[in-house]
Amino acid sequence: MFCCRIILCCGLVTYAFQSIDAALLHPHSSHAASLNPVDDDNASLNGIKNLIQRRLPDHIQSFKFNLVPSSGDEFEISDSATSTPGITIQCTSRSACARGLYTYVKDFGGVDIWWTGSRLSRLASPLPKVGTPVKGSSIVDYRYYFNTVTFSYTTAFYNFDQWSLLLDWMALKGVNLPLAWVGYEYIYLQTLKQIGISEQDVISFFSGPAFQAWNRFGNIQGSWNGESAETNLPLQWINDQFTLQKRIIARMVELGMTPILPSFTGFLPCSVTTLHPSLDVVQGSQWSGFPSDLTNDCFLSPAEPLFTQIQKLFIQNQKTAYGNVTHMYTLDQYNENNPFSGNLSYLQNISSNTFQSLREADSQAIWIMQGWLFFSNSAFWTIDRISAYLGGVSDPNGMLILDLYSEAQPQWQRTSSYEGRPWIWCELHDYGQNQGFEGYLYNVTVAPLEALYSPNSTMNGVGLTMEGQEGNEIVYDILLDQAWSTSPLSIPQYVISWVDRRYQLSEHTAAGPTRNNVQAAWSLLSSTVYNNSDPNTQATVKSILELSPALTGLVNRTGHHPTEIFYDTNTTILPALKLLLQAKLVYSPLGQIPEFQYDAVDLTRQLLVNRFQVVYEGLVEQYMNSDETSDTLTNTAQHLQNILSNLDTLLYTNPNFLFSNWIQSAINWSYGGKNASYTRYLEYNARNQITLWGPTGQIDDYASKQWAGLVGTYYLPRWTMFTDYLIETKRSNELFNGTFISEQILEFGLDWDMRIWGENAGEFSGTRGDIWEVIENVLTAPHFSSMVAIKGNSVSD
Repeated sequence: MFCCRIILCCGLVTYAFQSIDAALLHPHSSHAASLNPVDDDNASLNGIKNLIQRRLPDHIQSFKFNLVPSSGDEFEISDSATSTPGITIQCTSRSACARGLYTYVKDFGGVDIWWTGSRLSRLASPLPKVGTPVKGSSIVDYRYYFNTVTFSYTTAFYNFDQWSLLLDWMALKGVNLPLAWVGYEYIYLQTLKQIGISEQDVISFFSGPAFQAWNRFGNIQGSWNGESAETNLPLQWINDQFTLQKRIIARMVELGMTPILPSFTGFLPCSVTTLHPSLDVVQGSQWSGFPSDLTNDCFLSPAEPLFTQIQKLFIQNQKTAYGNVTHMYTLDQYNENNPFSGNLSYLQNISSNTFQSLREADSQAIWIMQGWLFFSNSAFWTIDRISAYLGGVSDPNGMLILDLYSEAQPQWQRTSSYEGRPWIWCELHDYGQNQGFEGYLYNVTVAPLEALYSPNSTMNGVGLTMEGQEGNEIVYDILLDQAWSTSPLSIPQYVISWVDRRYQLSEHTAAGPTRNNVQAAWSLLSSTVYNNSDPNTQATVKSILELSPALTGLVNRTGHHPTEIFYDTNTTILPALKLLLQAKLVYSPLGQIPEFQYDAVDLTRQLLVNRFQVVYEGLVEQYMNSDETSDTLTNTAQHLQNILSNLDTLLYTNPNFLFSNWIQSAINWSYGGKNASYTRYLEYNARNQITLWGPTGQIDDYASKQWAGLVGTYYLPRWTMFTDYLIETKRSNELFNGTFISEQILEFGLDWDMRIWGENAGEFSGTRGDIWEVIENVLTAPHFSSMVAIKGNSVSD
């Protein structure tokens, strides 16, 4: 089979429930499958009580829940009519119970839970009164969470404590339909062994822990490991992840979420053709320049009886392992991987037989599909082909499609609401778990409602599908809150209440001037960096310092990995940072709040990386100018290196920006390094994903990060190599050889990926330095101020 290669792209909320007709609140509820787990007693609220025990231990007796099941997710919060002060939450589902609890703690308690940690324990005692009861209702059936690749970019090495925080965050925000990929390899291995494929063949087909998402997609197969002793995915990893998944699924269910479990897509080891020579198996395309032994995955035709046999075994094995907890199954066959044929009958037969296999395994199965393919290769996926592929699903309500990149590249319009199939409006926003301030708050509040209420719309959910979970938390929070409001949220009002909770301003006796400064900072950010209306740059903005150094092609990139800085740093990031620092001067305890610390570091980080680009452009201009000398170039190169050094020092001050955390999370799965070869295998995976992304840099710098240690030991040496080369060629009047320096940088990357953290100079674990001293040093450094003009982003003399 030959396919074209696809490049990897891959306020107070007003709850108006009382006055709104039920049909308006759930206009497409006929499309919704039941989200109550089959084997679970929905009347049990032990999961919600356990959440309170974890996050609000001083208030375990303060909340009373009354569950009154109904078709929609609704809640009512009131003061308890008992002699003991407390809060009563009446709700129609466990998800609504959790959301009702969240509404109380944030709107009346002024506390919240963040990706950086839960601050719910700060809820006051006695509890604040509600007064007039508050009602709320979700305007959509589904609140979805996760992208398939989030399980590699963000949660690849998560332990259960990390999962526990995230799941509590999700439940409280109202998520009721999360993807659940962890442990897939165990079920897959068990299933394929049942049809006679050897354990060795299956394990050699699997990819490493940091790359499993793309193996599951059928893009890659096998592992690359540099020179570590481990070659294939270890059984220990497979077994440990399965154990973890059982805990994750149990927690999801008790919190009122219905997990979307994996299913058999058709991809399998090519050795199946040795067992069954007559099978209809085609070989997939090469993906992103990977060598043939690591891609070209084999795909079993869904028309083959063996396909249905595997599907039934796979889903039954999951039910045996996790219980009968769902009818929702994720299944993506053509993610950046074209079909064997564009023939309409062929496409319809593929989906028809695939869906039939699901329904034979589970008579109520709902096929969940990421709609990314229709955008990423729109040239292939014409309307006729989309119609044929979707048309193969005999039950129009048997498929639920994720419009994966709705905020910038929605596909629901050109597909006429996916030919009448239910679909979810999703915000992608972050690719590769990159960092960079960006968002369009207006769009994620208005566009979902426009889609929901558009003529003949079959939209019945909103979702977050970021590839990686890193920063810009407000742009994700607001979408999940919008799911509970029939009109667009007021952005100024939303930002005020969000910031009050984030910085715990309600607790501050000196909140007046403090609040004025932080509100001014975030008002500025929300109207500028979080008001990006250009769909060509609507994604986290990647810094060029993370890219392989070059003379051209780095700045002003657009698309879903933009480097174009669409705002003026000196009138946005810099004054916002100064306003936060002034707020801390007014009220020093503000500096002890974890989220305030995070934001101060994050803004300073963005300031530095934006300045880096300014200096880089000056460097290139000097290099290309025949009148400039190598001495001038040396001076500018030193400025670049100083910025990187300052950035590394800054990032070391906060635990959320440490490369060592990523490494430690990975090697912890080898039980503290007791198995040396396994430990090296895990560290190599962790290193390679965020640098070369492939054995020889096939997707290099896609998943790059601005993390302490990574900046200092990886990016700084690369840029030093590059600038040294520029200086030398300038001095000797030699022609620039881009191939030569690129090869040198690749060799450095190959060597760096094989290192062991802590064995080389400058490699530290844990935080170092004082945040506020470092930020002050950054802002007052002579080399920094001398290179930046007061006006705009230009370089001054």
